[in-house]
Amino acid sequence: MRWRKDGTGLSPDGKRLVNNQVLRGAGMNRRRIIVFGTASWFATVGGSPVLAQTTFQNYRCADGSQLMFGFFQYDKRAHLQIDGKAVTLGRRLAVSGSRYSGGGVTLTIGQAGTRLKHAKRPVTACKLN
Repeated sequence: MRWRKDGTGLSPDGKRLVNNQVLRGAGMNRRRIIVFGTASWFATVGGSPVLAQTTFQNYRCADGSQLMFGFFQYDKRAHLQIDGKAVTLGRRLAVSGSRYSGGGVTLTIGQAGTRLKHAKRPVTACKLN
């Protein structure tokens, strides 16, 4: 095989041009972009402890109220947003199920369903959206 200074040469049969240079530039940049993009995705979405340790649920109640509440892994309180206002509810003693109350709002979660008492309104049943 005859070699030129640029690393290319003719094959032994003399018909094909052969390139033996190590690929640099475009191939390495593409690889870096893929690795950096994958690492960034895992750092923001895939490995985020807040997303992995939080449960949010959306409910619509019979009286027309809409509520969304979330539970964090290391927090025994329920973080509730009802009618556009944020309320943190502390866990209370309940006979069956779970009961959370605070700020004039009481949320009861049990086998019979989810019930809400908001301000001076009567207790109302809520269903998952």
